Amino acid sequence: MEENDDDYELPLTRDNVEKVLDEMRPYLQSDGGNVRLAEIDGPVIKLELEGACGTCPSSSMTMKMGLERKLKERIPEIAEVVQSMPSAPELNEANIETVLDGVRPFLSVAGGKISIQSITGAGGLQPAIALRMEGSAASLQSVKMEIMQRIQRYFMQSLRIEWV
Repeated sequence: MEENDDDYELPLTRDNVEKVLDEMRPYLQSDGGNVRLAEIDGPVIKLELEGACGTCPSSSMTMKMGLERKLKERIPEIAEVVQSMPSAPELNEANIETVLDGVRPFLSVAGGKISIQSITGAGGLQPAIALRMEGSAASLQSVKMEIMQRIQRYFMQSLRIEWV
């Protein structure tokens, strides 16, 4: 069998995981991102998406349909590939409030206010936050976009933010 043959299976080692990731890196890099092997925990591979990939709304799709599929195809011992977020703050109400406190003074000048309605899927691949904004600023899409971007930058991950 040739070394470049994509059809052969590999044993689960750090070098082999890196080898398979190296085959996929050019695609991620062409979009301004990259991937780093954070940890191998038994049959679970923990990857960290970097650059543009870390905050891309499609990051969970990239992780599951791209990286996980190819890694499991080449290294069948892998049971799961998960996204590692070691430097990101924990997604919880107190940390979301910290971000919202940064925009509340501007909202209050316009007679508006914002509150957290719910947090779902924390710790999963696609967590969601439901926010409620009231007052005249509530109808401004630019204000909502700014709040969404601040939250995603703070937590360094793709979050689904719903307005209720």
